[in-house]
Amino acid sequence: MNIERNSERNSERGATSVEPAGTSRYTDGVLTCCEFDTAHDEEFFAALPATPAVFVLRALAAGGEPYVSKTANLRRRLERLLGGEKDANPSRRLNLRERVRAVEFCEVGGDFEAGFALYRLLRAEFPARYAERLHLRPAPLLWLLRDNPYPRVAVSSRIRSLRAGSEYFGPFASRAEAEQYANDSLDFFLLRRCTDELKPDPSFPGCVYSEMKMCLAPCFKGCSDARYAEEAARVDRYLESGGHSLLVEIGRARDEASERLEFEAAAAAHARLEKLKAVQGRLAGIVHRIDRLNGLLLQPSHLPGHIALFRIAGGMLHGPLAFDVSARALKPEPRASQDAAAERGASPGTQSQSTQSQSMEARIKGVLRAVEAAAPGSAQEWMEHLAILKRWYYRTNKVGEIFFEDEREALPMRRVVRAVGRVLKGEKPAADLSETAGDYWSYRAKDAGL
Repeated sequence: MNIERNSERNSERGATSVEPAGTSRYTDGVLTCCEFDTAHDEEFFAALPATPAVFVLRALAAGGEPYVSKTANLRRRLERLLGGEKDANPSRRLNLRERVRAVEFCEVGGDFEAGFALYRLLRAEFPARYAERLHLRPAPLLWLLRDNPYPRVAVSSRIRSLRAGSEYFGPFASRAEAEQYANDSLDFFLLRRCTDELKPDPSFPGCVYSEMKMCLAPCFKGCSDARYAEEAARVDRYLESGGHSLLVEIGRARDEASERLEFEAAAAAHARLEKLKAVQGRLAGIVHRIDRLNGLLLQPSHLPGHIALFRIAGGMLHGPLAFDVSARALKPEPRASQDAAAERGASPGTQSQSTQSQSMEARIKGVLRAVEAAAPGSAQEWMEHLAILKRWYYRTNKVGEIFFEDEREALPMRRVVRAVGRVLKGEKPAADLSETAGDYWSYRAKDAGL
């Protein structure tokens, strides 16, 4: 039986990249290969790991279609598919013993990693039909139609092109939730909600929204084109900032009215502010402009003492990277410290041992910097990655934790480090009460426009 390991394949391919200390990279398409021989099936099954994995069964016949699947126990699953018949009625069970020449597999740590690995395998093996096998539901998105002469907001599950990333916001749990958020948000603006291609005509009577003063009514030239473009820009800033721009705008209007002793106007602004906070309170943390959806997903790993890191860059998933939690990466001491040690007469061996251990924050940042954030190859691939991420995020019971970058393109590293231990131990996410005060003053600063 011939077994080919991932490290051997990497050396044959001439890989020269060096990973940060305590990590090992899983490259797409690199699998452990085992030749299957019916005469030595017991030895074959004994060599297989009894762990979760995704696998490919290569057909014995030339041009035969491979069998691709995932399993919670690779050894047990392949014993059923390739083992000798033991049932009284073997016709009821699928058996590929006489049709398989080799098995390729990759061990995985959890359901999310298995699903993502299965997606990549099916996409590689069946480029024309993989979508039918995956049954992925596209993620609902809010679409700001900027190329329309009179922009509007719509709900869509389809990205038109790679250049249109700045026009989509999401993903949402369902289409109904996206529509509800769009309707509640547009109550604070005067953007049109009709879906018609407008040809402004002063004789047009308008609609109920124009009668209720909830629309600028471009349909009958109720406003200038410049005024409508200004309102569309406000909606754009609102969606990009997750509602923060409007919170600041209304908050300032309330404070200015209060300073002028216009208490009725201040009370009305305060009521609008509370209504807006209720709308934003229902918005999921994953909802971003999709080309700015950046973060880090922590998942269990099949390697002892490791967790799997998935980098999220522009709505695309990259990884997994196996991160050794217990490893201590070393970094050289500053040059000044080395010179001082040399002046004291320390030997070269002593100087090489005089190093500083890196913190876990630094090691995680080093891992993320080592991951090359590739752009999506097509709008379809982009939609699929968003659908995979959305399916995991909106589950009631999910394994792992996720963190998103803020406006400064920074991750909450203290929370990430605490989550690493929880994911390694299999614990559920916990509230971070230690950062409550910091979050409070950060919000106060944002609210003041600082």
